[in-house]
Amino acid sequence: MMMRRVNKSNLFQQLKDYLEENKLDLFQESLQSLHIQDQVDWFQKLDDKRLRQKVYSVLTPEQLADILQGLEIDEQKNVMDEMDRNKWIATLNEMASDDVADYLTELSEQDVNAALGEMDQVAAKRVKKIMEYQEETAGALMATEYIAIKTTDTVQSVMSRLRDEAPEAETIYYIYVTDTEGSLVGVVSLRDLITNEPEVNIEDVMSTRVVSVKVNQDQEEVARLIQKYDFLAVPVITDDNKLVGIITVDDILDVIEEEATEDFGEISAVRGATGTDVTAWDAAKKRAPWIIMLMFLGLITAEVIGQFEETLEAIVILAAFIPLIMDSAGNTGTQSLAVMVRNLAIGTFDKRNVWRVLRREFFTGVMIGLGSAVTLAILIIIFYDQNLALAGVVGTSILLTLSISTLTGSIIPLIIDKFKIDPAVASGPFITTLNDIMGLLIYFTIATSMIHYLM
Repeated sequence: MMMRRVNKSNLFQQLKDYLEENKLDLFQESLQSLHIQDQVDWFQKLDDKRLRQKVYSVLTPEQLADILQGLEIDEQKNVMDEMDRNKWIATLNEMASDDVADYLTELSEQDVNAALGEMDQVAAKRVKKIMEYQEETAGALMATEYIAIKTTDTVQSVMSRLRDEAPEAETIYYIYVTDTEGSLVGVVSLRDLITNEPEVNIEDVMSTRVVSVKVNQDQEEVARLIQKYDFLAVPVITDDNKLVGIITVDDILDVIEEEATEDFGEISAVRGATGTDVTAWDAAKKRAPWIIMLMFLGLITAEVIGQFEETLEAIVILAAFIPLIMDSAGNTGTQSLAVMVRNLAIGTFDKRNVWRVLRREFFTGVMIGLGSAVTLAILIIIFYDQNLALAGVVGTSILLTLSISTLTGSIIPLIIDKFKIDPAVASGPFITTLNDIMGLLIYFTIATSMIHYLM
Protein backbone atom coordinates (compact mmCIF):
# COMPACT_ATOMS: atom_id res chain seq x y z
CA MET A 1 0.00 0.00 0.00
CA MET A 2 2.87 2.42 0.78
CA MET A 3 4.26 1.94 -2.72
CA ARG A 4 1.04 3.28 -4.20
CA ARG A 5 1.30 6.48 -2.20
CA VAL A 6 4.76 7.31 -3.50
CA ASN A 7 4.88 9.84 -6.34
CA LYS A 8 5.60 7.96 -9.57
CA SER A 9 8.49 10.21 -10.62
CA ASN A 10 10.07 9.76 -7.18
CA LEU A 11 9.61 6.00 -7.39
CA PHE A 12 11.19 5.93 -10.85
CA GLN A 13 14.18 7.83 -9.46
CA GLN A 14 14.34 5.44 -6.51
CA LEU A 15 14.55 2.47 -8.89
CA LYS A 16 17.41 4.16 -10.69
CA ASP A 17 19.15 4.86 -7.36
CA TYR A 18 18.83 1.21 -6.37
CA LEU A 19 20.62 0.23 -9.58
CA GLU A 20 23.33 2.87 -9.04
CA GLU A 21 23.91 1.65 -5.48
CA ASN A 22 23.79 -2.04 -6.50
CA LYS A 23 20.81 -2.69 -4.23
CA LEU A 24 19.58 -5.18 -6.78
CA ASP A 25 17.19 -7.13 -4.55
CA LEU A 26 15.40 -3.92 -3.56
CA PHE A 27 15.37 -2.86 -7.20
CA GLN A 28 13.75 -6.08 -8.40
CA GLU A 29 11.20 -6.10 -5.58
CA SER A 30 10.23 -2.46 -6.19
CA LEU A 31 10.04 -2.88 -9.96
CA GLN A 32 7.82 -5.95 -9.74
CA SER A 33 5.42 -4.09 -7.43
CA LEU A 34 4.60 -1.75 -10.32
CA HIS A 35 1.97 -2.30 -12.99
CA ILE A 36 3.62 -3.76 -16.09
CA GLN A 37 2.93 -0.59 -18.11
CA ASP A 38 4.64 1.49 -15.42
CA GLN A 39 7.62 -0.87 -15.69
CA VAL A 40 7.68 -0.21 -19.43
CA ASP A 41 7.47 3.55 -18.88
CA TRP A 42 10.33 3.44 -16.41
CA PHE A 43 12.52 1.36 -18.70
CA GLN A 44 11.88 3.68 -21.66
CA LYS A 45 13.15 6.60 -19.56
CA LEU A 46 16.32 4.73 -18.54
CA ASP A 47 18.81 6.22 -20.99
CA ASP A 48 21.99 5.02 -19.25
CA LYS A 49 23.27 1.95 -21.12
CA ARG A 50 25.33 0.84 -18.12
CA LEU A 51 22.21 0.73 -15.93
CA ARG A 52 20.21 -1.04 -18.63
CA GLN A 53 22.86 -3.75 -18.69
CA LYS A 54 22.26 -4.24 -14.96
CA VAL A 55 18.53 -4.57 -15.63
CA TYR A 56 19.20 -7.33 -18.17
CA SER A 57 21.34 -9.26 -15.70
CA VAL A 58 19.00 -8.86 -12.70
CA LEU A 59 15.62 -9.59 -14.27
CA THR A 60 14.55 -13.05 -15.37
CA PRO A 61 13.69 -13.77 -19.01
CA GLU A 62 9.99 -13.85 -18.04
CA GLN A 63 10.23 -10.40 -16.44
CA LEU A 64 12.17 -8.97 -19.38
CA ALA A 65 9.64 -10.45 -21.79
CA ASP A 66 6.81 -8.57 -20.07
CA ILE A 67 8.68 -5.28 -20.49
CA LEU A 68 9.81 -5.89 -24.07
CA GLN A 69 6.29 -6.70 -25.21
CA GLY A 70 5.31 -3.16 -24.24
CA LEU A 71 8.00 -1.53 -26.39
CA GLU A 72 7.87 -0.47 -30.02
CA ILE A 73 9.70 -2.66 -32.54
CA ASP A 74 12.61 -0.21 -32.93
CA GLU A 75 13.01 -0.07 -29.16
CA GLN A 76 12.94 -3.88 -28.97
CA LYS A 77 15.71 -4.07 -31.57
CA ASN A 78 17.91 -1.66 -29.59
CA VAL A 79 17.37 -3.64 -26.39
CA MET A 80 18.06 -6.96 -28.05
CA ASP A 81 21.30 -5.56 -29.52
CA GLU A 82 22.46 -4.66 -26.00
CA MET A 83 21.57 -8.01 -24.44
CA ASP A 84 23.75 -11.04 -23.93
CA ARG A 85 22.88 -13.51 -26.70
CA ASN A 86 21.78 -16.30 -24.37
CA LYS A 87 19.57 -13.95 -22.34
CA TRP A 88 18.13 -12.56 -25.58
CA ILE A 89 17.15 -16.04 -26.81
CA ALA A 90 15.72 -16.96 -23.40
CA THR A 91 13.63 -13.77 -23.43
CA LEU A 92 12.31 -14.54 -26.93
CA ASN A 93 11.18 -17.93 -25.65
CA GLU A 94 9.09 -16.22 -22.95
CA MET A 95 7.47 -13.60 -25.19
CA ALA A 96 4.09 -14.15 -26.85
CA SER A 97 4.47 -15.79 -30.25
CA ASP A 98 2.79 -12.92 -32.11
CA ASP A 99 5.11 -10.34 -30.50
CA VAL A 100 8.17 -12.41 -31.41
CA ALA A 101 6.90 -12.75 -34.99
CA ASP A 102 6.39 -8.97 -35.25
CA TYR A 103 9.92 -8.41 -33.99
CA LEU A 104 11.59 -11.02 -36.21
CA THR A 105 9.93 -9.71 -39.39
CA GLU A 106 12.08 -6.57 -38.96
CA LEU A 107 15.32 -8.58 -39.04
CA SER A 108 17.26 -10.00 -41.96
CA GLU A 109 16.48 -13.52 -43.14
CA GLN A 110 19.84 -14.72 -41.82
CA ASP A 111 19.20 -13.28 -38.35
CA VAL A 112 15.67 -14.70 -38.30
CA ASN A 113 16.89 -18.20 -39.14
CA ALA A 114 19.63 -17.97 -36.52
CA ALA A 115 17.22 -16.83 -33.81
CA LEU A 116 14.64 -19.50 -34.61
CA GLY A 117 17.37 -22.13 -34.63
CA GLU A 118 18.49 -21.17 -31.12
CA MET A 119 15.02 -20.77 -29.62
CA ASP A 120 13.10 -23.50 -27.86
CA GLN A 121 11.70 -25.59 -30.69
CA VAL A 122 8.11 -25.48 -29.43
CA ALA A 123 8.23 -21.67 -29.21
CA ALA A 124 10.03 -21.42 -32.56
CA LYS A 125 7.40 -23.59 -34.25
CA ARG A 126 4.63 -21.26 -33.03
CA VAL A 127 6.47 -18.21 -34.33
CA LYS A 128 7.19 -19.81 -37.72
CA LYS A 129 3.50 -20.65 -38.06
CA ILE A 130 2.53 -16.99 -37.62
CA MET A 131 5.26 -15.71 -39.94
CA GLU A 132 3.92 -17.87 -42.77
CA TYR A 133 0.84 -15.67 -43.09
CA GLN A 134 0.64 -12.48 -45.08
CA GLU A 135 1.07 -9.23 -43.18
CA GLU A 136 -2.06 -7.42 -41.93
CA THR A 137 -4.10 -10.62 -41.86
CA ALA A 138 -5.64 -12.45 -38.92
CA GLY A 139 -3.01 -15.18 -39.21
CA ALA A 140 -0.15 -12.70 -38.86
CA LEU A 141 -1.90 -10.99 -35.94
CA MET A 142 -2.94 -14.04 -33.91
CA ALA A 143 -1.28 -15.58 -30.88
CA THR A 144 -0.95 -19.36 -30.62
CA GLU A 145 -0.83 -19.47 -26.80
CA TYR A 146 -4.42 -20.45 -26.17
CA ILE A 147 -6.22 -23.18 -24.25
CA ALA A 148 -8.43 -25.55 -26.24
CA ILE A 149 -10.61 -28.13 -24.53
CA LYS A 150 -12.77 -31.06 -25.63
CA THR A 151 -16.54 -31.55 -25.42
CA THR A 152 -16.01 -34.59 -23.19
CA ASP A 153 -14.02 -32.65 -20.56
CA THR A 154 -15.72 -31.78 -17.30
CA VAL A 155 -15.85 -28.35 -15.68
CA GLN A 156 -13.65 -29.62 -12.87
CA SER A 157 -10.94 -30.96 -15.21
CA VAL A 158 -10.91 -27.71 -17.19
CA MET A 159 -10.60 -25.59 -14.05
CA SER A 160 -7.74 -27.77 -12.87
CA ARG A 161 -6.05 -27.37 -16.24
CA LEU A 162 -6.52 -23.60 -16.15
CA ARG A 163 -4.67 -23.42 -12.84
CA ASP A 164 -1.67 -25.07 -14.51
CA GLU A 165 -1.75 -23.49 -17.98
CA ALA A 166 -3.33 -20.05 -17.46
CA PRO A 167 0.00 -18.22 -16.88
CA GLU A 168 1.19 -19.25 -20.35
CA ALA A 169 -2.07 -18.50 -22.19
CA GLU A 170 -2.83 -15.21 -23.92
CA THR A 171 -6.26 -15.09 -22.26
CA ILE A 172 -8.54 -17.43 -20.30
CA TYR A 173 -11.74 -15.41 -20.37
CA TYR A 174 -12.82 -17.45 -23.39
CA ILE A 175 -11.91 -21.13 -23.71
CA TYR A 176 -12.52 -22.65 -27.13
CA VAL A 177 -13.85 -26.17 -27.62
CA THR A 178 -12.60 -28.44 -30.38
CA ASP A 179 -13.50 -31.92 -31.53
CA THR A 180 -11.08 -34.81 -31.97
CA GLU A 181 -10.02 -33.41 -35.38
CA GLY A 182 -9.15 -29.99 -33.95
CA SER A 183 -12.16 -28.27 -35.50
CA LEU A 184 -13.77 -25.43 -33.58
CA VAL A 185 -17.19 -26.48 -32.26
CA GLY A 186 -17.93 -24.21 -29.31
CA VAL A 187 -16.83 -21.66 -26.75
CA VAL A 188 -17.00 -21.51 -22.95
CA SER A 189 -16.51 -18.37 -20.88
CA LEU A 190 -14.79 -18.29 -17.53
CA ARG A 191 -18.16 -17.29 -16.06
CA ASP A 192 -19.71 -20.48 -17.46
CA LEU A 193 -17.09 -22.57 -15.71
CA ILE A 194 -17.46 -20.79 -12.37
CA THR A 195 -21.25 -20.95 -12.29
CA ASN A 196 -21.63 -24.64 -13.21
CA GLU A 197 -21.19 -27.78 -11.13
CA PRO A 198 -17.74 -29.47 -11.31
CA GLU A 199 -19.07 -32.74 -12.76
CA VAL A 200 -20.94 -31.12 -15.69
CA ASN A 201 -19.59 -31.91 -19.16
CA ILE A 202 -18.34 -29.03 -21.32
CA GLU A 203 -20.71 -30.15 -24.09
CA ASP A 204 -23.62 -29.17 -21.83
CA VAL A 205 -22.12 -25.80 -20.92
CA MET A 206 -20.61 -24.52 -24.16
CA SER A 207 -22.21 -22.25 -26.73
CA THR A 208 -22.11 -23.50 -30.30
CA ARG A 209 -22.74 -20.04 -31.76
CA VAL A 210 -19.06 -19.21 -32.17
CA VAL A 211 -18.03 -16.08 -34.05
CA SER A 212 -14.62 -16.63 -35.63
CA VAL A 213 -12.31 -15.20 -38.30
CA LYS A 214 -10.34 -16.89 -41.08
CA VAL A 215 -6.55 -16.83 -41.09
CA ASN A 216 -6.39 -14.79 -44.30
CA GLN A 217 -9.03 -12.25 -43.24
CA ASP A 218 -7.89 -8.61 -43.27
CA GLN A 219 -7.01 -7.20 -39.86
CA GLU A 220 -9.39 -4.26 -40.35
CA GLU A 221 -12.29 -6.70 -40.74
CA VAL A 222 -11.19 -8.46 -37.56
CA ALA A 223 -11.10 -5.12 -35.73
CA ARG A 224 -14.63 -4.28 -36.89
CA LEU A 225 -15.91 -7.70 -35.80
CA ILE A 226 -14.42 -7.41 -32.29
CA GLN A 227 -15.80 -3.89 -32.02
CA LYS A 228 -19.24 -5.05 -33.18
CA TYR A 229 -19.53 -7.92 -30.69
CA ASP A 230 -17.52 -6.31 -27.84
CA PHE A 231 -15.27 -9.38 -27.66
CA LEU A 232 -12.15 -9.64 -25.54
CA ALA A 233 -10.82 -12.24 -27.98
CA VAL A 234 -11.82 -14.00 -31.18
CA PRO A 235 -10.70 -17.44 -32.46
CA VAL A 236 -8.80 -17.78 -35.74
CA ILE A 237 -9.61 -20.77 -37.94
CA THR A 238 -8.44 -22.23 -41.24
CA ASP A 239 -10.70 -22.73 -44.25
CA ASP A 240 -11.54 -26.24 -42.96
CA ASN A 241 -12.53 -24.86 -39.51
CA LYS A 242 -9.36 -25.92 -37.66
CA LEU A 243 -8.57 -23.69 -34.66
CA VAL A 244 -5.04 -22.26 -35.05
CA GLY A 245 -4.93 -19.19 -32.80
CA ILE A 246 -6.71 -16.31 -31.10
CA ILE A 247 -6.65 -12.53 -31.44
CA THR A 248 -7.11 -10.48 -28.29
CA VAL A 249 -8.53 -6.99 -27.94
CA ASP A 250 -5.16 -5.46 -26.98
CA ASP A 251 -3.78 -6.47 -30.39
CA ILE A 252 -6.87 -5.00 -32.05
CA LEU A 253 -6.30 -1.66 -30.31
CA ASP A 254 -2.85 -1.60 -31.90
CA VAL A 255 -4.42 -2.38 -35.29
CA ILE A 256 -6.94 0.43 -34.92
CA GLU A 257 -4.16 2.89 -34.08
CA GLU A 258 -2.03 1.61 -36.96
CA GLU A 259 -4.87 1.83 -39.50
CA ALA A 260 -5.92 5.27 -38.26
CA THR A 261 -2.34 6.52 -38.59
CA GLU A 262 -2.12 5.00 -42.06
CA ASP A 263 -5.38 6.61 -43.18
CA PHE A 264 -4.33 9.95 -41.70
CA GLY A 265 -1.06 9.70 -43.62
CA GLU A 266 -2.90 8.89 -46.84
CA ILE A 267 -5.52 11.59 -46.51
CA SER A 268 -2.90 14.27 -45.74
CA ALA A 269 -0.30 12.93 -48.24
CA VAL A 270 2.28 12.18 -45.52
CA ARG A 271 2.08 8.38 -45.35
CA GLY A 272 5.15 6.88 -43.71
CA ALA A 273 6.32 10.28 -42.47
CA THR A 274 4.11 10.81 -39.41
CA GLY A 275 6.38 9.28 -36.77
CA THR A 276 8.52 11.48 -34.54
CA ASP A 277 11.52 9.22 -35.16
CA VAL A 278 11.45 9.78 -38.95
CA THR A 279 14.45 11.80 -40.13
CA ALA A 280 14.05 14.98 -42.17
CA TRP A 281 15.56 13.23 -45.20
CA ASP A 282 13.15 10.26 -45.01
CA ALA A 283 10.17 12.58 -44.42
CA ALA A 284 11.15 14.66 -47.44
CA LYS A 285 11.48 11.56 -49.63
CA LYS A 286 8.01 10.35 -48.68
CA ARG A 287 6.26 13.71 -48.93
CA ALA A 288 8.01 15.18 -51.97
CA PRO A 289 6.31 13.04 -54.68
CA TRP A 290 2.86 14.29 -53.65
CA ILE A 291 4.06 17.89 -53.46
CA ILE A 292 5.68 17.69 -56.90
CA MET A 293 2.57 16.10 -58.42
CA LEU A 294 0.35 18.75 -56.83
CA MET A 295 2.73 21.42 -58.09
CA PHE A 296 2.10 20.26 -61.65
CA LEU A 297 -1.63 20.24 -60.95
CA GLY A 298 -1.17 23.78 -59.68
CA LEU A 299 0.10 24.73 -63.11
CA ILE A 300 -3.35 23.82 -64.42
CA THR A 301 -4.79 26.31 -61.94
CA ALA A 302 -2.45 28.96 -63.28
CA GLU A 303 -3.47 28.06 -66.83
CA VAL A 304 -7.17 28.44 -65.94
CA ILE A 305 -6.50 31.94 -64.60
CA GLY A 306 -4.46 32.71 -67.73
CA GLN A 307 -7.33 31.71 -69.98
CA PHE A 308 -9.48 34.39 -68.37
CA GLU A 309 -6.80 37.08 -68.44
CA GLU A 310 -8.98 39.49 -70.44
CA THR A 311 -11.79 39.17 -67.91
CA LEU A 312 -9.37 39.91 -65.06
CA GLU A 313 -7.91 42.91 -66.89
CA ALA A 314 -11.36 44.32 -67.48
CA ILE A 315 -12.65 43.68 -63.94
CA VAL A 316 -9.63 43.74 -61.61
CA ILE A 317 -11.77 43.40 -58.49
CA LEU A 318 -12.47 39.78 -59.46
CA ALA A 319 -8.92 38.85 -58.40
CA ALA A 320 -9.74 39.70 -54.78
CA PHE A 321 -12.16 36.77 -54.55
CA ILE A 322 -9.92 34.09 -56.14
CA PRO A 323 -8.44 32.90 -52.78
CA LEU A 324 -11.92 32.81 -51.25
CA ILE A 325 -13.32 30.62 -54.05
CA MET A 326 -10.31 28.28 -54.03
CA ASP A 327 -10.11 27.87 -50.24
CA SER A 328 -13.84 27.27 -49.86
CA ALA A 329 -13.84 24.65 -52.61
CA GLY A 330 -10.85 22.81 -51.16
CA ASN A 331 -12.10 22.88 -47.58
CA THR A 332 -15.59 21.63 -48.45
CA GLY A 333 -14.22 18.84 -50.64
CA THR A 334 -11.84 17.72 -47.90
CA GLN A 335 -14.71 17.54 -45.40
CA SER A 336 -16.70 15.23 -47.69
CA LEU A 337 -13.57 13.20 -48.37
CA ALA A 338 -12.97 12.68 -44.64
CA VAL A 339 -16.59 11.62 -44.06
CA MET A 340 -16.56 9.13 -46.93
CA VAL A 341 -13.13 7.66 -46.17
CA ARG A 342 -14.08 7.16 -42.52
CA ASN A 343 -17.34 5.39 -43.43
CA LEU A 344 -15.54 3.15 -45.92
CA ALA A 345 -12.74 2.41 -43.45
CA ILE A 346 -14.96 1.36 -40.52
CA GLY A 347 -17.46 -0.49 -42.72
CA THR A 348 -20.54 1.64 -41.94
CA PHE A 349 -21.07 2.61 -45.57
CA ASP A 350 -23.72 0.53 -47.35
CA LYS A 351 -22.80 0.48 -51.03
CA ARG A 352 -26.40 -0.34 -51.94
CA ASN A 353 -27.34 3.15 -50.77
CA VAL A 354 -24.61 4.95 -52.71
CA TRP A 355 -27.02 7.29 -54.49
CA ARG A 356 -28.70 8.23 -51.24
CA VAL A 357 -25.33 9.08 -49.69
CA LEU A 358 -24.21 11.10 -52.71
CA ARG A 359 -27.52 12.92 -52.78
CA ARG A 360 -27.14 13.76 -49.08
CA GLU A 361 -23.62 15.11 -49.61
CA PHE A 362 -24.72 17.14 -52.63
CA PHE A 363 -27.59 18.80 -50.77
CA THR A 364 -25.29 19.37 -47.80
CA GLY A 365 -23.03 21.28 -50.18
CA VAL A 366 -26.02 23.14 -51.61
CA MET A 367 -27.17 24.27 -48.17
CA ILE A 368 -23.65 25.30 -47.10
CA GLY A 369 -23.19 27.05 -50.43
CA LEU A 370 -26.52 28.84 -50.15
CA GLY A 371 -25.69 30.13 -46.69
CA SER A 372 -22.22 31.22 -47.83
CA ALA A 373 -23.63 32.87 -50.97
CA VAL A 374 -26.18 34.95 -49.07
CA THR A 375 -23.57 36.00 -46.50
CA LEU A 376 -21.05 37.00 -49.19
CA ALA A 377 -23.63 38.82 -51.26
CA ILE A 378 -24.65 40.95 -48.27
CA LEU A 379 -21.02 41.76 -47.42
CA ILE A 380 -20.18 42.66 -51.02
CA ILE A 381 -23.20 44.95 -51.28
CA ILE A 382 -22.13 46.69 -48.04
CA PHE A 383 -18.41 47.03 -48.75
CA TYR A 384 -18.30 47.32 -52.55
CA ASP A 385 -20.61 50.25 -53.29
CA GLN A 386 -23.78 48.17 -53.59
CA ASN A 387 -22.35 46.26 -56.57
CA LEU A 388 -25.25 43.86 -57.11
CA ALA A 389 -23.69 42.29 -60.19
CA LEU A 390 -20.46 41.44 -58.34
CA ALA A 391 -22.50 40.09 -55.42
CA GLY A 392 -24.47 37.91 -57.84
CA VAL A 393 -21.33 36.57 -59.57
CA VAL A 394 -19.48 35.71 -56.33
CA GLY A 395 -22.59 34.36 -54.59
CA THR A 396 -23.61 32.13 -57.51
CA SER A 397 -20.04 30.92 -57.94
CA ILE A 398 -19.66 29.96 -54.29
CA LEU A 399 -23.04 28.17 -54.34
CA LEU A 400 -22.17 26.05 -57.39
CA THR A 401 -18.56 25.49 -56.29
CA LEU A 402 -19.43 24.17 -52.83
CA SER A 403 -22.24 22.00 -54.20
CA ILE A 404 -19.92 20.34 -56.72
CA SER A 405 -16.96 20.17 -54.32
CA THR A 406 -18.87 18.07 -51.78
CA LEU A 407 -19.88 15.72 -54.58
CA THR A 408 -16.28 15.44 -55.82
CA GLY A 409 -15.00 14.71 -52.30
CA SER A 410 -17.53 11.87 -52.02
CA ILE A 411 -17.29 10.32 -55.48
CA ILE A 412 -13.51 10.02 -55.84
CA PRO A 413 -13.02 7.78 -52.74
CA LEU A 414 -15.87 5.56 -53.98
CA ILE A 415 -14.22 5.19 -57.39
CA ILE A 416 -10.87 4.34 -55.80
CA ASP A 417 -12.50 1.85 -53.43
CA LYS A 418 -14.19 0.20 -56.44
CA PHE A 419 -10.71 -0.69 -57.75
CA LYS A 420 -9.82 -2.31 -54.37
CA ILE A 421 -7.45 0.53 -53.46
CA ASP A 422 -7.41 2.18 -50.04
CA PRO A 423 -9.81 5.15 -50.47
CA ALA A 424 -7.59 7.24 -48.20
CA VAL A 425 -5.16 7.70 -51.10
CA ALA A 426 -7.67 10.24 -52.42
CA SER A 427 -5.67 12.64 -50.28
CA GLY A 428 -6.81 15.99 -49.00
CA PRO A 429 -4.23 17.95 -51.05
CA PHE A 430 -5.32 16.15 -54.24
CA ILE A 431 -9.02 16.82 -53.67
CA THR A 432 -8.22 20.44 -52.72
CA THR A 433 -6.28 21.08 -55.91
CA LEU A 434 -8.94 19.44 -58.08
CA ASN A 435 -11.68 21.51 -56.49
CA ASP A 436 -9.58 24.66 -56.85
CA ILE A 437 -9.51 24.12 -60.59
CA MET A 438 -13.25 23.49 -60.81
CA GLY A 439 -14.01 26.47 -58.56
CA LEU A 440 -11.98 28.82 -60.72
CA LEU A 441 -13.61 27.52 -63.92
CA ILE A 442 -17.05 28.12 -62.44
CA TYR A 443 -16.11 31.56 -61.11
CA PHE A 444 -14.54 32.92 -64.29
CA THR A 445 -17.13 31.35 -66.58
CA ILE A 446 -19.93 33.14 -64.69
CA ALA A 447 -17.91 36.36 -64.47
CA THR A 448 -17.13 36.33 -68.19
CA SER A 449 -20.77 35.73 -69.12
CA MET A 450 -21.83 38.70 -66.95
CA ILE A 451 -18.90 40.97 -67.73
CA HIS A 452 -21.14 43.67 -69.26
CA TYR A 453 -23.05 43.97 -65.98
CA LEU A 454 -19.82 44.18 -63.99
CA MET A 455 -18.25 47.04 -65.96
